[in-house]
Amino acid sequence: MKALFDTVSQECSKKVTHRYSTSFSLATRMLARAIRQDIYNIYGFVRFADEIVDSFHDFDKEDLFNKFEYDLELALDDRISLNPILNAFQFTFHKHNLDKAHVDAFMRSMRMDLHKSNYLSEEEYKSYIYGSADVVGLMCLMVFVKGDVEKFNDLKESAMALGSAFQKVNFLRDLKADHDNLNRTYFPNTDLDNLDENSKQDIIDDIEKDFAEGIQGIKKLPMEARFGVFMAYRYYRQLLKKLKRTPALEIKNARIRVPNYKKVELLTRSYVKYQLNLL
Repeated sequence: MKALFDTVSQECSKKVTHRYSTSFSLATRMLARAIRQDIYNIYGFVRFADEIVDSFHDFDKEDLFNKFEYDLELALDDRISLNPILNAFQFTFHKHNLDKAHVDAFMRSMRMDLHKSNYLSEEEYKSYIYGSADVVGLMCLMVFVKGDVEKFNDLKESAMALGSAFQKVNFLRDLKADHDNLNRTYFPNTDLDNLDENSKQDIIDDIEKDFAEGIQGIKKLPMEARFGVFMAYRYYRQLLKKLKRTPALEIKNARIRVPNYKKVELLTRSYVKYQLNLL
């Protein structure tokens, strides 16, 4: 039965979210049930594409990526795929009339990671961020507003800013892994071998600007989505706060994280702020 297969596919996307990201999974659980599964479906898709270029070092990554992209196109055209993650994503893609250009931009940025190791210019950096993060925020936003184009257009700049902020925090947190394991450098005009406090502060200032724009959009989100997105915002702000306090040399040599007990504390405090309308 197709309905059973679709259910199993969506359960796979939910499982991928829970196993790969405790923080994103926690935030997604704070969304209204009506939209929660669609966000799992988007996450599962973007996570698998990212896994190919970041993790499968003992395999031909380009060949795997080409096959994944081919299967993606078939899934979107045929409205079915035997890959359960792509089957779940195509369901959400059609249900919410997601923009194919956003999907294509995401795949382009992922493909860049197959070969490109340094983003030397601001233009390259912004292009990569747009495809790897901003458009993911836009896909989620389309789910949040349930196809309301006017609402989407009103909030899209904030959604992109928030996606950029999340991605840049990840880049700063993962400096060591990206540099040492993947030989990648994302921040332009920054010598990671000699990262100092001034360079670190420049990166943080840029992230803060994105957060300032992003929170304005969160305040305008539909009720079904607002608290879940606010929870993700609070988590990444906490991570950035920890990175601020961490010396540049230590950031280069260790992966900074927020412990699980702190995530639970964040959830409690975020809920109080939300209930008191203190966003």
